[in-house]
Amino acid sequence: NNFILFATKKGIIKKTALEAYSRPRQKGIIAINITEDDQLLEAVLTNDSSEVIIATKSGQAIRFSENRVRSMGRNSTGVRGVRLSEEGDDEVVGMVCMSDLSSTILVVSEKGYGKRSLIEDYRVTNRGGKGVRTLSVTEKTGKLVAILNVDDTHDLMIITKMGILIRISV
Repeated sequence: NNFILFATKKGIIKKTALEAYSRPRQKGIIAINITEDDQLLEAVLTNDSSEVIIATKSGQAIRFSENRVRSMGRNSTGVRGVRLSEEGDDEVVGMVCMSDLSSTILVVSEKGYGKRSLIEDYRVTNRGGKGVRTLSVTEKTGKLVAILNVDDTHDLMIITKMGILIRISV
């Protein structure tokens, strides 16, 4: 009951049974079909009972149950995970899969601002929607660049443009 969940920058998501990759060839095997203007962003091992959160550059995040995505063959493209903004430069920045609903989500903007919030703050919806605002994108904060699943035991390391390293507890 293990699956690989793929996410692309254009918001496409695909779930394939891990067993489909058990007989690789010498030249490799196709894992996902991707259009020319898209890129694979993440591939995560799941167990079909996880919650998925996908975040976009425009500050939106969508949460849905992994079983909302049906299992597909290796050679398929996938389905829409999140609807991107019509601005034109919007894309997916990250995907988080979690089974433990007591952990929290950390989002980081391009100008160094971060926000930590509970998973319950993201309402459960169907895949393919726009999601909820996770971070207000302004001139001061910049666009969203990362989303992470964190808890109190994690540390955060930040490196500035000048090469200064800062380590803080989450």
